[in-house]
Amino acid sequence: MLGAAASAGAKPAKPSFVSYISPEEVYVREPTEKEVDPHLLPGELLLCEANMVLKYIKDDGSNRGTYGKLICTNFKISFLGEESALEDEPQFKNAIVGENDITLQCVDQLYGEIKTQTMMFDSIKDWRQELERTKGNLKFKAMSANEGYKISKRLPAYFVVPMAVSEECILQYQGRGIPIWCWSCHNGAALLKMSTFPKEQDDNASQMHRHFLDGMYKTIDKPPYEAMKIDDLSNSLPSLQEIQVAYIKFKQLFLIDNSGDFWDTDVKWFSLLESTNWLEIIRRCLRKAVEVIESLEAQNTNVLLIEENASDLCCVITSLVQVMMDSYCRTKLGFQSLIQKEWVMGGHAFLERCNHLRQSDKEEAPVFLFFLDCVWQLVQQYPAAFEFTETYLTVLSDSLYIPIFSTFFFNSPHQREMAMYGGSLDTQGSKLSFLSVWDWSVQFEPDAQALLSNPLYAEKPKLDKNQRKTTRFKHQRQLSLPLTQSKPPPKKGFFKEETDQLIKNLLGKRISRLITSSDELQNNSREFYDSWHNKPADLHGLLLPRLEGPEIKVWAQRYLRWIPEAQLPGGGTVATATKILDMMENVRSLQKKIDEKQSQIVSDDNAATSPFQRNPARLSSLFPFAMHQRHSLKPILPTSTWKDLEGEEDLARRDDEYVDLSVDCDTSQL
Repeated sequence: MLGAAASAGAKPAKPSFVSYISPEEVYVREPTEKEVDPHLLPGELLLCEANMVLKYIKDDGSNRGTYGKLICTNFKISFLGEESALEDEPQFKNAIVGENDITLQCVDQLYGEIKTQTMMFDSIKDWRQELERTKGNLKFKAMSANEGYKISKRLPAYFVVPMAVSEECILQYQGRGIPIWCWSCHNGAALLKMSTFPKEQDDNASQMHRHFLDGMYKTIDKPPYEAMKIDDLSNSLPSLQEIQVAYIKFKQLFLIDNSGDFWDTDVKWFSLLESTNWLEIIRRCLRKAVEVIESLEAQNTNVLLIEENASDLCCVITSLVQVMMDSYCRTKLGFQSLIQKEWVMGGHAFLERCNHLRQSDKEEAPVFLFFLDCVWQLVQQYPAAFEFTETYLTVLSDSLYIPIFSTFFFNSPHQREMAMYGGSLDTQGSKLSFLSVWDWSVQFEPDAQALLSNPLYAEKPKLDKNQRKTTRFKHQRQLSLPLTQSKPPPKKGFFKEETDQLIKNLLGKRISRLITSSDELQNNSREFYDSWHNKPADLHGLLLPRLEGPEIKVWAQRYLRWIPEAQLPGGGTVATATKILDMMENVRSLQKKIDEKQSQIVSDDNAATSPFQRNPARLSSLFPFAMHQRHSLKPILPTSTWKDLEGEEDLARRDDEYVDLSVDCDTSQL
């Protein structure tokens, strides 16, 4: 933990700290209250302290130690443990520096575990850290112009804009029509979103907006990134009303009252599924994300997505693009931080879209659930690329409708803070405490939380020093892209024909000359898509979904979990995961025994049991939401057919005709 300081005038030694134990190997016990009071010298002040600190001595060959308190004064660092027995007192004792004291002069470096957590993006520090992580701080800056929500109640208090966008511009247009940064690609191209201008405005306002957008175009579109694609999502994706109608039809397939209704729809289930259009909308949304990725990755083109409030389909597309392109967003913390950035702070109207208060159905649309379904498609196609499981996505979708969490309950950050401070933004007053959905310990015990993490996740390998030197100027994501023939940035832009007419009118003839057809863009995306799928996928690089018909599937764990007839006893992905996890548990147990033998420690063999480690025959394909349940017998004929027959007795007689008499049956088990 502490290293000795170098002698005066000598070159500081390189850090040589080695961790001999991992957190899970530490012997944990309840701390005692028999702690020594700190012995302070005259003038010595206590600066800070840390409880539940383990003093570990590697020389005794064990993983056990003494719990106590670590304090830091203006003179020393001291460990305060339990009172030692009198016979253990040393014969020669220093009254100034004790056995567990280290003077600050002898401290070279302090080492500690970095406590990673979900970034909430409620401070300008989080935005700057994200800019630095994605190397977007060269062209964009974090703004605090909306602190106190004095400019816009829809925007967060902090957000990121292009360098040349001033606070006066944001104030002048009240946050509307301002390009908001979402993410930067490894090649410098950026993904942005923008809300539309008010539909009704006079000529003077239109002229001012034209000059502003023209200047904005020059700012974002400076060399070497000469092109910027503007995509009005209202023209290229289904409306919220279409998504809502499709979901209502889709949901009806799973509202089964009894087994008879289930078997009645079984024979025509796929045709009913197709008629809902839900999976086709998911396919269209994933295809749009691929088009955006092709512009960012292959064409080095900035992409600006436009929507009325930039808080619905913009959130879907920008989030999917980052999940596909940025491997950090496929970790649990990265995915949660992404949702905080794009959805919670992005101003998605959870209260209206989920209709939590049941006041009006007009604004209801399952946009966030739709996004999770799109992510599930990626998880089921590339399971080892994600640190979280489909169970994680399922419980996250359930948490959307648990009203104790503030994460998915409000329409905007402004509304959330108003609720926290009792209708006033006076931060000096009392503040209400809301639960965050990301604290999974509120909902689940540790054993259940283990089901949220993917034990087969392929962690990103760490590069050695030589590899880091050779690739430090090239982002790791770039190394995993398909070896397609690079195209020089086109001199023309990539505005679609159906782009918002208002934008094109404001930018005038100069921008009109940059318009290309949407067919050309689709052809380019198809070539990019096919080229990528012809190469082996890098689980830590770019991931593109497979969009062919059978590849887009129904999220069975979420929608079929309450239908016993739809479950596979002892089958599905759970059966495979159980076998693999049992093997991993055996390897871990053997390794533990080897370590114990080497250190000559006798301990019990009660290894931690994996939540999957149980009889696979008793599991369901929809585990952990359903165990092995009673299944109704599937009729020989569809329910709709046998209802027209003579009666149940006749049906039983007809069923007997199908029995293979050559096979012995144990009727005692029926």
